[in-house]
Amino acid sequence: MKTYKIGVIVGSLRKESFNLKTAKALIELAPKSLALELVDISGLPMYNEDLEEDTPKEWVALRKEIKAVDGLLFLTPEYNRSVTGVLKNALDVGSRPYGKGVWSGKPGAIVSVSIGAIGGFGANHHLRQSLVFVNVPTMAQPEAYIGGAADLFDAKGKLTNDSTRDFLKTYMEAFEKWVITNAQN
Repeated sequence: MKTYKIGVIVGSLRKESFNLKTAKALIELAPKSLALELVDISGLPMYNEDLEEDTPKEWVALRKEIKAVDGLLFLTPEYNRSVTGVLKNALDVGSRPYGKGVWSGKPGAIVSVSIGAIGGFGANHHLRQSLVFVNVPTMAQPEAYIGGAADLFDAKGKLTNDSTRDFLKTYMEAFEKWVITNAQN
């Protein structure tokens, strides 16, 4: 069985981020055919087309890393009913220069994680809009809105909620099928 390399992009920079904790849980729950690796977007300079002449090394590294993966898993908190600036910046950096974007055709999925009850619904859907434009075929079902995140992890950051673990395992099994069906082999 082929192993698919999946880039995991977490849109939160906070050290104790619930999105990062969820990403680590997803890495543990992933089927064996998916090799998930965190993609660090924390040091990306803000996108500015003027910098393309002397491209920042961080942009080059991100673009190279995304080109090398077979699929993408995005985790996003919700800031003001949208995605974080760092996540949007990563999308912009990877989509340029125009016509040479690295996202195109890579199957993706979104998990939004929030301490609130609606689980980052707004951010999830804003991210979907951007992914349509950069041509990331994004898994439609099951949707993943993880609410009440403050109560799901222990002091060491381990997922302790069994029903959430079961849901995330099912989610990753669906994502595996999505990647196998849509990856550009």
